[in-house]
Amino acid sequence: MLKAVLKTIALLIILFVMLYVGMNNPQLIDFHFPVAGTTALEPIRASAALIYFGIFAVGVLAGTILAVGGKTGARDGDGKKSSKGK
Repeated sequence: MLKAVLKTIALLIILFVMLYVGMNNPQLIDFHFPVAGTTALEPIRASAALIYFGIFAVGVLAGTILAVGGKTGARDGDGKKSSKGK
């Protein structure tokens, strides 16, 4: 249970940082990312906080997919395959 509480506190700290960045960066910026190809000719013009949040969200989703995507089958808490229901 302590692990879940610590993860929740860490998530709240991250969300506070996102809120703080959003409050202090309302100005528009040009976002260039030529590797993707879409911003090579015309950059995305948006709030700095919105672009920061978008990049952060993509990173969180990618990390979640990498962390969860490779696991197959039901497992117990100690990592062994579960034999429940058989």
